Amino acid sequence: MIKDTYNRVHNYLRISLTDHCNLRCFYCMPEEEYDFAPAGKLMQAHEVETLAKIFVEQGVDKIRLTGGEPLVRKDAGAIIRSLSKLPVELTITTNGTRIHEFTGLLQETGVRSLNVSLDTLHRDKFLQMTRRDQFDRVMQNIRMLLDAGFHVKLNVVVTKGMNDNEINDFIAWTKDEPLDVRFIEFMPFSGNRWSSDKVFSWQEILQRAAEAYDMIPLGRDHHGTAKKYQVPGHAGTFAVISTMSEPFCGDCNRLRLTADGKMKNCLFSKSETDLLSALRRGEDVLSLIEQNILNKAKELGGQFTKDFEHIHAGSIHNRSMITIGG
Repeated sequence: MIKDTYNRVHNYLRISLTDHCNLRCFYCMPEEEYDFAPAGKLMQAHEVETLAKIFVEQGVDKIRLTGGEPLVRKDAGAIIRSLSKLPVELTITTNGTRIHEFTGLLQETGVRSLNVSLDTLHRDKFLQMTRRDQFDRVMQNIRMLLDAGFHVKLNVVVTKGMNDNEINDFIAWTKDEPLDVRFIEFMPFSGNRWSSDKVFSWQEILQRAAEAYDMIPLGRDHHGTAKKYQVPGHAGTFAVISTMSEPFCGDCNRLRLTADGKMKNCLFSKSETDLLSALRRGEDVLSLIEQNILNKAKELGGQFTKDFEHIHAGSIHNRSMITIGG
């Protein structure tokens, strides 16, 4: 059991398979020309499995594969297959562009839940936000997943002046479809030009939703990041991940492993532990994991507070989102 100094048990591991992506979303990877990590610096498939097993032996029972876009990695299928044999709930976060190539494998390996990132329901705006013309493919793949019985969560990063006017359009989608739409407050990372006036907060999202809908609060699951709601009579739900305005650090159970094998104990932690190099040298990895988690801050990586209007993004020390993993 992996516990920190605040007695929080950590049983959820997010593993980034690659920092490569076939989209260029501004909040994740702002530069069009980006220096991706060379393959030799990334965890190899057997190293992903080895490190995952160490975490599982310490009580991790849920693993999420992230990126970049995890499914652009050539051996993604082999990694999914190997991790599916562990006693964990295995899930994936994807941009949805390549999921049609993996549907059979996911069904075979028991992966039944996926998070799909989609920040707009308009083709032109999708091109503007991602710099790639993949809207139709993503929409087709979401429909395919729903028809195949997968549990689909839509991750929508809400940015003021960009897509906050689409909140009720996303909620409307939940009327007849068992979708879980999750509105995510815009968060600061290296290079994404974050500013507090671009944050559309939890309360603002609810105010916008209330203009069109009555809603029932469903609360927040233990260890959950999302405050959930449902419109009466709707098949699906919507939720808000209020990282900036109302963080949920008190019962955090998450650990992160970057594609280059660094362990982060928080999305916003400025320090990280190089597990991959230690593994390759044959050193004790478990002691490094335990020390890393003991260094975990009480909230938000120890770098800022929920008073986000006074955050100076330039003072936050972190990676870009794409090099951390979603």
